[in-house]
Amino acid sequence: MQATLMVALGGAIGSVARYWLALLMLPISRELPWGTIVINIVGSFAISFFGALTLEQGRFPIPEIWRLAFMVGVCGGFTTFSSFSLQTMDLLRAGQPGKALFNIGFSVVLCLIAVWLGLLAAERFNGGIEQVAQNVIEEEAS
Repeated sequence: MQATLMVALGGAIGSVARYWLALLMLPISRELPWGTIVINIVGSFAISFFGALTLEQGRFPIPEIWRLAFMVGVCGGFTTFSSFSLQTMDLLRAGQPGKALFNIGFSVVLCLIAVWLGLLAAERFNGGIEQVAQNVIEEEAS
């Protein structure tokens, strides 16, 4: 039950942060959903960087409950795959397949790069680790 509450709290924090960042990005998001793109890139970096740094063998190991709160809660509430999907479909339905494909390619490639950069940055902090991430939900369940 404690894990569920921590994930819920993290989700609330992540959702509010997403809302605020989306509002900040609104002026430049008329042609493409830049707010969603930036949110997903930042979230991709954050989950990998935090996840690697806070592993048991990482530089800043923390209890799994806090990893759950951040990685599942905050990052889950912050990132927006459903919004990304809906906005892409809106572009397609508006007869803008080029923008839709750009949104897909740009988002996926930059999110993967952000995860990779987060892992590299965390590895430098950690002094190199073999296992960079683990499934925090499976860890908590066992």
